[in-house]
Amino acid sequence: MSKENTCLLVVDVQEKLVPLMQHHEELIWNISRLLEAASILEVQAWGTEQYPKGLGATLPPIREGLSSLHEKLMFSCRECLSAWRDLQTPPIATKVLLVGIETHICIQQTALDLLANGLDVYLAVDAIGSRHPHDHEVALRRMERAGVQLTTTESTMFEWCEIAGTPEFKQISRLAIQTGPNS
Repeated sequence: MSKENTCLLVVDVQEKLVPLMQHHEELIWNISRLLEAASILEVQAWGTEQYPKGLGATLPPIREGLSSLHEKLMFSCRECLSAWRDLQTPPIATKVLLVGIETHICIQQTALDLLANGLDVYLAVDAIGSRHPHDHEVALRRMERAGVQLTTTESTMFEWCEIAGTPEFKQISRLAIQTGPNS
């Protein structure tokens, strides 16, 4: 992944869903750090909301970091794919980093659909979650076998940054050394 060929897709981080997730404080913290890194490095970040009338809006600190937000009814973000492609500025991103909820439903179905559309898919495993650990783990194994690349928030931030000694590197380093909510 590089800042030039990757976009960040934040899936369904909504008011009524988030409190139900395992380790939701850490999940939100990592998504927030990825959004801040994306802003620093000019990586496109967009998001989706699953049926917001019933599940509520995207959490405000997450929504503020997104360049666009799309409502969906389908579990996969596939129905938003054409809008996403229209929003990209050249060059078109060929890699998508997925974060959000739930791992075994919307994340998994989106990842498999993105792979089927010829995109490289990455998961920041510390920035995705499910209600039940078993669902989360089984989905990770299935997606990895299908070709999805597993990574972490910190690894992603430095991969996007690529080199040290820049003002961006200093900002990314500050994000990396922050203390998490469960530390």
